[in-house]
Amino acid sequence: MSKLLPALCALAGHLPLGLLQRTGAVAGWLGLRVSKRFARLTGTNLEQAGLAANPRDYKHLVATSAVQTGMGAMELAIAWGRDVDGIARLVRRCEGWEAVEASLAAGRGLLFVTPHLGAYDIAGRYLASRLPFPLTAMYRPPKLAWLEPMMQAGRVRGNGRTAPATPQGVRQVMKALRSGEATIVLPDQVPGQGEGVWVPFFGRWAYTMTLVARLGEMKNVDTFFFYGHRLGVGEGFEVRIRPLSEPFTGDKLADARRVNAEVEALIREAPEQYLWSYNRFKHPAGAELPPTVPVSEAD
Repeated sequence: MSKLLPALCALAGHLPLGLLQRTGAVAGWLGLRVSKRFARLTGTNLEQAGLAANPRDYKHLVATSAVQTGMGAMELAIAWGRDVDGIARLVRRCEGWEAVEASLAAGRGLLFVTPHLGAYDIAGRYLASRLPFPLTAMYRPPKLAWLEPMMQAGRVRGNGRTAPATPQGVRQVMKALRSGEATIVLPDQVPGQGEGVWVPFFGRWAYTMTLVARLGEMKNVDTFFFYGHRLGVGEGFEVRIRPLSEPFTGDKLADARRVNAEVEALIREAPEQYLWSYNRFKHPAGAELPPTVPVSEAD
């Protein structure tokens, strides 16, 4: 089974992009109607984010987000099953690569940070294909154990490497950065007990990892936020890269706020492509309680 699943993923990954996306769109549309949890999280998170101007826009954004989520799920077959050249051909443009080239020329380590936005896995594979050294992606093992063989087989190819979200994995990515290599971290994954702080995210308190700033503060490391913007159905993707706008300060709260602000800015570019069904605002077991004052009243 461990060999069969990656093989099936590879086969699915060679189906036309448009077919996969249309299939995913239908799945997302159905998910909004048959999964109470999916509908509740998507609707509640979007409502409280305040991105819709009126109820009509909100309803449209919820429906579009569900469709885009389904597309993203089907696109994983490409990210994990298609070869590097095949993935690169789907990326029509790469905005901001010149800043990465400047860091490469200076011999600096590269910290790439992407939220659950757009085709983030495809974008990561694309970045790995353009680098002259390995890119190590931190990951949390999926709850569905049968997904892990496909994920690992898809990501550990060419320049791609993986590191688990454990102390050992953190040491692995720090070693890569010290060696002038690259790593990817998803900043909107809810960290475990003691690994985060409560800071605002779209107007709500969100337990946010401190690891991004910890890595970004390392000597000779440059930080870039990015995502894979989904173009029209079957039309491919645009990778958008943004250098960190302000340096990290060493203050955990201030730096976590900075990370969330950078993530919010990316999401506002394409709010319908964010994974609003992710339980971003949950309270991890053992973590301290969030502040009792509303975000709007906090300093």
